[in-house]
Amino acid sequence: MKQKSAPARMSSQARKYTMYGIVFALPWIIGFLAFTAYPIIASIVYSFTNFNGFAIKGFVGVENYVKFFTEAKNLNSLWNTLYMCVFSLPANIVFSLCMALLLSLNVKGQSVFRTIFYIPSVVSVVAASMVWVWVLNPSYGILNKFLMAIGVPANSVPGWMYDPNWTKPALILMGMWGSGGMMLIFLASIKGVPQSLYEAAELDGANAWNKFWHITMPGISPAMFYQLVTGIIGMFQYFTQAYIFSSSSGNVSAQDGGPGNSMLFYSLHLYNQAFKYMNMGFACAMAWILFIIIMIVTAIIFATSGWVQYGDGE
Repeated sequence: MKQKSAPARMSSQARKYTMYGIVFALPWIIGFLAFTAYPIIASIVYSFTNFNGFAIKGFVGVENYVKFFTEAKNLNSLWNTLYMCVFSLPANIVFSLCMALLLSLNVKGQSVFRTIFYIPSVVSVVAASMVWVWVLNPSYGILNKFLMAIGVPANSVPGWMYDPNWTKPALILMGMWGSGGMMLIFLASIKGVPQSLYEAAELDGANAWNKFWHITMPGISPAMFYQLVTGIIGMFQYFTQAYIFSSSSGNVSAQDGGPGNSMLFYSLHLYNQAFKYMNMGFACAMAWILFIIIMIVTAIIFATSGWVQYGDGE
């Protein structure tokens, strides 16, 4: 019976190259263990404790998790975030797609228009938020002045940052203004649809709507799917704009999330709990709840992605 040969020993040169690889990868390995793996594990432990950022004052079990689902303010932050997912994300996708369709037309000065529409997405989010705080100011903001100039009564213009009913629409408006990155992806996807399909559809008598619905939409469905997944994840982590707006909303700036806590989004509430009230244990529990919610929503999106058509027809 033929015996199996013993595995060949690693040559000295191979061992040397392996050692070189480990040495060169060591900075990343150390960084990953120190700044990613350890914080993840520590946050799980802290979520079951009363941790103030400096010391653990006791083990509380699942109390932090139960607390989140039993206090109205916590659920309000989740509701505000879901509002942005349901209304802001579709508005951004539709607006970006419309802009991409317009910019895909062969018109004079096409590159200039593309640059103009893309510039807002290059501007710092903090700087853009400060500009929009001025634009949307109910008293002297340029937007309300424009509305009054076209005939809207002064007592009927939106209160924007001061009115709980208008704070989230104001943020949605700002989000649409800065959706140039999403527009660029749609534009590249539209340009990738084979022109021969449009020519064949024209020979069959298809109108503009038929070509858009039966050719363009299936052709850009992978990009649409990508925008949907990344957009949902981004909306659940909505923070910077809400932080700037809520801290600039006049006499209600002392509140956590602007007037009536209408801008108290999940990430902003988590930030306040961790660094304003030093409830680090509760904030860690909130972070893991957010992680689980995002995982569930993303899994649902992937499970219902049968409408996506890739180049190979699958």
